[in-house]
Amino acid sequence: MLKLLCTVLFLFSFTVNAKWYKHSFEVMGTISHVEFWLAADDDNFNDDSKAQQLIKSIEDEMFRIDQQMSPYIEQSELSLINREASKQPVVISAELFDLITVALDISKLSHGAFDITYASVGYQYNYRENKRPNKEDIKRSLSKVDYASVLLNSDNRSIKFSSEQVRIDLGGIAKGHAVKRCIAILAKNGIKHGLISAGGDTALLGDRLGRPWLVGVKHPRSPKKNAVHIPLSNEAISTSGDYERYFIEDGIRYHHILNPKTGDSARKVISVSVIGEDPTYVDALSTTIFVKGLSEGMALINKLENFEAIIIDNNQRLHFSSGLQQ
Repeated sequence: MLKLLCTVLFLFSFTVNAKWYKHSFEVMGTISHVEFWLAADDDNFNDDSKAQQLIKSIEDEMFRIDQQMSPYIEQSELSLINREASKQPVVISAELFDLITVALDISKLSHGAFDITYASVGYQYNYRENKRPNKEDIKRSLSKVDYASVLLNSDNRSIKFSSEQVRIDLGGIAKGHAVKRCIAILAKNGIKHGLISAGGDTALLGDRLGRPWLVGVKHPRSPKKNAVHIPLSNEAISTSGDYERYFIEDGIRYHHILNPKTGDSARKVISVSVIGEDPTYVDALSTTIFVKGLSEGMALINKLENFEAIIIDNNQRLHFSSGLQQ
């Protein structure tokens, strides 16, 4: 009886000196969420000051990246590139230079299925107002979609476009980068169990106190349901779907994941989730696999070490990469 009482008292003491903190906020055109378990270091735990400081650090980092990389903010570093890089080399921050380098590496790996210059056509779409370019507009702009036209100079950390009217957009990789930066903030501050998400991008720190995190993949045609739940620890998952930003015209769904080779929405599948350790890469790879479709996409992911994928085809059937089938 005494042993049981001591155990209960110990558990109660641990519980009141530690708790889960959760916070959601809007940034980068989506809902972001932070969740973490914080244990007390001293008797002043109840003021929650460390937790609130951490939450503020996460918010500040997300908003900083948005201000730097949004194509919709006129003063952003990305907007400066799109205005000036066709005219002259533009010296940019090390962070943005490195991220664009990663984007171009994935473009080469995917043979152009992932291409940040898709924005040369993509800027003409407005999903809120149900507007899209006509075939002639797409044909005219499509010649500007070519990742090889983005020239990086590591000597002076500059970027240059080799032709006029080229635009880039980091929408397929920036949220993964932001999630990666924010999960690192939690780890640096001693958090052992945490989660950061931004839209379809999620990174996990440790497990959920002895159990894996259970991450749901949205059903692409039933918004209130999940198609599958995946147990994960110390990994990242990114989902790209045709249901995030879209409109339907004459029975055709126009959504934000464009095929860089056609300038039109990719329609070979309706949802792709990629799992791996690096949030930046899984973000870009989920877009890549979505564009490639089931056969080519699965062939690519099965060649890559430490990455897995879940693809939902146009008939709403689930397909798993080889590592998830074992």
